[in-house]
Amino acid sequence: MARILVAEDEVPMREFIRRALAARGHDVVAVGDGAEAVRWLGRQPFDLLLTDIGMPNMDGVELALKAARDWPGLRLLMMSGLTMERQQAHGIGQLAMAVLQKPFTMVGLNEAVDSALATPSAGTDA
Repeated sequence: MARILVAEDEVPMREFIRRALAARGHDVVAVGDGAEAVRWLGRQPFDLLLTDIGMPNMDGVELALKAARDWPGLRLLMMSGLTMERQQAHGIGQLAMAVLQKPFTMVGLNEAVDSALATPSAGTDA
């Protein structure tokens, strides 16, 4: 399965995502903000970055832009419960595969992750 980095500042949501993805066999690292996610991205390769848009220290949009620049082969999936944040994420172009709207179900999460993982990453020849 895939190595997935989850950046989500809300502990209950972060734990829900971590458990749901791990139950499907994914290797999941879950962190509380974008700055911590950048540190993990520098340590080891990941197949997918699943990031909340609204976070402290470094928000998901800033994280997505940095990830696209520094790790171009990384697939990206964003999530948000706020309409304004979703619009901001759509404004950054093709960096994100999709923006998952909160609240979401385990089925919705798994479908979004499966779709993102099935899409060739920007850093590969597809």
